[in-house]
Amino acid sequence: MRLRALAAVFSSGVALFVWLTVQVSGGGWPVARDWAVLGWFQRAAVAHPALTGPAQVLSDVGNVQVAVPLLLAAVVLAGVRGRAGGTRLWWLPPLAAVLAMAAVPVVVGAVKSAVARPAPGKRHLAPHGYAGFFPSGHTATSSVAIGGAALLVLPLVARPVLRRCLAAAALLLAAAVGAGLVWHGYHWPLDVLASWCLAAALLSAVAAARVVAGLAAAEPAGAGSVVGGEPEVDPPA
Repeated sequence: MRLRALAAVFSSGVALFVWLTVQVSGGGWPVARDWAVLGWFQRAAVAHPALTGPAQVLSDVGNVQVAVPLLLAAVVLAGVRGRAGGTRLWWLPPLAAVLAMAAVPVVVGAVKSAVARPAPGKRHLAPHGYAGFFPSGHTATSSVAIGGAALLVLPLVARPVLRRCLAAAALLLAAAVGAGLVWHGYHWPLDVLASWCLAAALLSAVAAARVVAGLAAAEPAGAGSVVGGEPEVDPPA
C-alpha cells in the first residue's frame, strides 16, 4: 500500500512538472497568473525591506555548496548506522538519495535550455546571460537535499514527536527557500512550483527505497526477496 501511494506521488509530480513545462514554454494561462504573483512578491519586498536579509540566507540554502554537503552528511550517517546494525539493504536508501540529487542538474539543465525562460519580470532572455530560469535549480537542489536528508535521518530518531518535528521543519525550510528565491527576484513563482513537483517525484523514489529496505529488514532470514511490498517465497515442493 505504501509503495502504491508513493508511486502515485511520483506519477503526480512528474505529470505536474511536465504540464507546467508545457504551459510555461507555450505561454499558457498560468503564465499570466505568474506575473500577478510575482508582482505581489515585489511589492511585499519593497514594503518589508527588513526581510531581505533572511530571504537571502534562505536562498543560499539552494547553493550546491550548502545543499550537497547536507545531504552527504545524512547519507554517510544512514550508511554507517545501517551497516553497523547489519540491516539488510542498508545501502539502498542512501544510494537512492544520491541518485535523486544527481538527477537534479541533468533534468533542470535540459529543461532550462529547452524552455529558455527570461528572468523574472522580463519578456526576453538576455543574449549572454543564463540559459533560462525555468525550473529553479536552487529550489530543486535544496528540496531534494533537505527532503532526502530528512528521509534518511527520520528512521534513526527514536521519539515519534521528534520525527514529526523534523519532518515539519524540513517541509517549512524547503518552502521558505523557494519563497526566498521569488522574494529576491531570482525566480518566477512557477519556476519554484515546478521544481517542487520535480523534487516530490524524486523524493518519493527515495521514500520507496526506504520502504523496500524496511520490509527487507523485517523479513525473517531466508524468507525470500521483497517484491511489490510483499515477501516473495518459493512455494513448497
